[in-house]
Amino acid sequence: MTENRVFTVKEEARTSVWAVISLISGIANFIVLPFFGAIAALISGYIAKDEIKKSNGSVEGDGLAKAGVILGWLGVAFSVLTFCLTVLTIVGLIGGSILLTGPFANWLQQIPNH
Repeated sequence: MTENRVFTVKEEARTSVWAVISLISGIANFIVLPFFGAIAALISGYIAKDEIKKSNGSVEGDGLAKAGVILGWLGVAFSVLTFCLTVLTIVGLIGGSILLTGPFANWLQQIPNH
């Protein structure tokens, strides 16, 4: 009697390079690359998630990709907030200087000091 043996070789799952890039970019966003790191983290994170989903288990790193995407969105939010605060500060400085040098300043000088 002859036995037929079937051996299956299971490859080890590898970590997605895109997921690692996403996490590194998300961290770099807060250290050296504001906004640009966030955009890189978002793009590479979504590419990694798609790659992992299509791999049927042969590619891992979903947690890394998710962390990179979260850090990317936080970076975008902080960048937008920083931009808005900068604009408001500039408008306030310009408005304040106009207020103190225009007709209001003349009116303040006319008020008697007691």
